[in-house]
Parts: sequence; C-alpha cells; structure tokens
Amino acid sequence: MNRSLFGRLWPNVTAAVLFVVFVFPVYWMFATAFKPTGDIISETPVWFPTEVTFEHFGTATDADHFWTYVRNSLTVTVLAVVFSLIIALAGSFALARMRFRGRRGFVIGFMLAQMAPWEVMVIAIYMIVRDASMLNSLVPLTAFYMMMILPFTVLTLRGFVAAVPKELEESAMVDGCTRAQAFRRVILPLLAPGLMSTSMFGFITAWNEFPLVLVLNKDAGAQTLPLWLSSFQTQFGNDWGATMAASSLFAVPILILFVFLQRRAVSGLTAGAVKG
Repeated sequence: MNRSLFGRLWPNVTAAVLFVVFVFPVYWMFATAFKPTGDIISETPVWFPTEVTFEHFGTATDADHFWTYVRNSLTVTVLAVVFSLIIALAGSFALARMRFRGRRGFVIGFMLAQMAPWEVMVIAIYMIVRDASMLNSLVPLTAFYMMMILPFTVLTLRGFVAAVPKELEESAMVDGCTRAQAFRRVILPLLAPGLMSTSMFGFITAWNEFPLVLVLNKDAGAQTLPLWLSSFQTQFGNDWGATMAASSLFAVPILILFVFLQRRAVSGLTAGAVKG
C-alpha cells in the first residue's frame, strides 16, 4: 500500500517542483514589469506588486527604433515559417509517397542538418552575404531562418503524410482528381496538427535567433528584437522595470501563439515522431 502511494506521489511532486522551477522566472519577469520602481529596488523581495503600473512598458516602447525592431522580427519570422511550410509540404510528400534513388540519403541528410550547430557556420554565412552585397538586409535573415527550421518541418510532416492511407488519395484520383488536387483536398486538411506544431517550432526558433542578426545586420533599421533586448544595459541602464517590460513584450507573441496552438501542436509533435 505504501509502495503504491509512493508510486503515485513522486511523479506529482516532481512535476510540481519542475513547474515551480520553470514558471517562477516567467512570473517574476512579468510581475517586475508591473511593479513600481520602489518595489523593484526594495531590499526585501516584493512577491506581488503593491500597485500596478504601466510606466515601464511606456519606457520600453518609447525606446529608439522599438517598432522598427518589432516589424523586422515579425517580417523575417513569418516569412521564414511560411516559406519553410510551403517547401516542406512538397518535400515531405515526396519522401513519404515516392520511391526514388537516394531517398534514404535525403532523410539522413535532413537529420544531419537538423543536428548541425548553426553558430559554427556564422562566419561562413557572413562571408557569403558580404560577397553578395546583402549585409543589413532582411532577405538573408529570412532565407537562413527558413533553412534553420526546414529540416525539422520536413521530417515532422513526412510522418503525417505517411500516416494518411494511400487509399484516400487513390480514391480521389479515381474520382477525377489530379495528384496535386488529391493532395490539396484530401491530404492537406489532415496535416493540420503537423502544420501547427512545425509552425510553432519554426516561429519560436526564428523569433529567438540572435547570432545571425548580430553578425549580418549592424544598422539599427535592419535589426530585430533579440538584438535590441540584449542591449538593455546601455539602453535602460539600471532601470530593471523597463528591462523586464521589454522582456515581457518580447515573450508575449510566443506565449499567445502557444496558448492558441498548444493542444494541437503537442499532439502533432507526438504523432509526427512515431508515424511514418
């Protein structure tokens, strides 16, 4: 009886501890952003704001080029995710449905590309972009962000395409659909969980990316939010309220995306990992 109770108790205790460890820094960031300066610099920790203030958010949003950074981040992130999904849909369908020489090598290549540390290739990427006279442009960032998330997208969607019975596609083709029409009308609607999970992963990866923009884009008008956030020591000095407000603003798009997609995305990651 005691062993059975212990077997039920320790997973719950472990989950509770992990929840506190991972959630508390996020809570402290958002709470600090809404605290008045007196609560922030108090020697005694103030766990809950004595009053709610939006002054720090005003300081953060009034910083130089803030809305330019927001626009740049959204542009490169959304375009990278959209382009990677379009290419991955075609690639995953080919890997799952078609048999051709070198197919296994393609899959292994995508796996190796997924494991490759992009940080070690920053200098080579810089030389390529410099020789193409495209420094301080959003186009290289979009292209390389797309390449970063493309292997994972292809491998995940490949599992979903392979899980769709071929008979559905063949039936549609018997009824007069072309292969492209059968894919669009039969297979594509069934890929929604995979599309959501891969788009969320791609958005988070591109939104948080830092080394490439640090090396490629030196002009303030061509930079993104991660680089702006890293400059808080010079941007805000010791104003920790503004710093936490800036961090909260940076995290909000990801949190919103996760709240809307988390159920379908988690099931999509699980299904894509075990099928195909």
